[in-house]
Amino acid sequence: MNRASPREASARRGRHTGRITGWKDDRGFGFITPANGGSQTFVHISAFASRNRRPRENDLVTYALAADPNGRPRAVQVQFVGDSAIRPTGSRSVVYATAVATSFVALLGTAVVLGVFPSQLLVLYAAASVVAFVMYWNDKAAARTERRRTAEGTLHLVGLFGGWPGALIAMQVFRHKSSKPSFRAVFWITVAVNCGALVWLKSADGARFLESVLGAT
Repeated sequence: MNRASPREASARRGRHTGRITGWKDDRGFGFITPANGGSQTFVHISAFASRNRRPRENDLVTYALAADPNGRPRAVQVQFVGDSAIRPTGSRSVVYATAVATSFVALLGTAVVLGVFPSQLLVLYAAASVVAFVMYWNDKAAARTERRRTAEGTLHLVGLFGGWPGALIAMQVFRHKSSKPSFRAVFWITVAVNCGALVWLKSADGARFLESVLGAT
């Protein structure tokens, strides 16, 4: 008995094979040109099953077809050829991110209890983290429905001003921005700057600045 080729097997399962063309990484979309010819199909970054790497021009993929709200075809359930089965969750990443974020908040809480920092600072981090979590959730939903997106600079800004613990968890829970190297690099820079500023607040100048800010609120 002849064994079916991967492409034939994919077609029998209602899947198709093609190559990524016209990929616009900054906007998160492009097209797939079918391997057996035919019209290009629109594909959005949210349709990719794997978040381990970003799509690149000429990547070979398999995909299923669906219709957008206007009835136009688009690719869904996209997998890079050679990838293993779809991973249902990134539970390990979520656990790691939650551990880092909660450890930081616990250390900050301990510092507040010991009188190292005022309690308002802990409230600021908690509130900013909640705001960041909601912003990432909303931006992920906007990406899926092609609504107006939140600027990356805005996401970084809320993290810089204390929301990074919530942002770190949201990145993994929603699998949003977690596979974009440039975004991750800037994110960790904002975390380093924020932590550096926290240390600076214990200096004489920092303490006077914090006192003036809290006194004005």
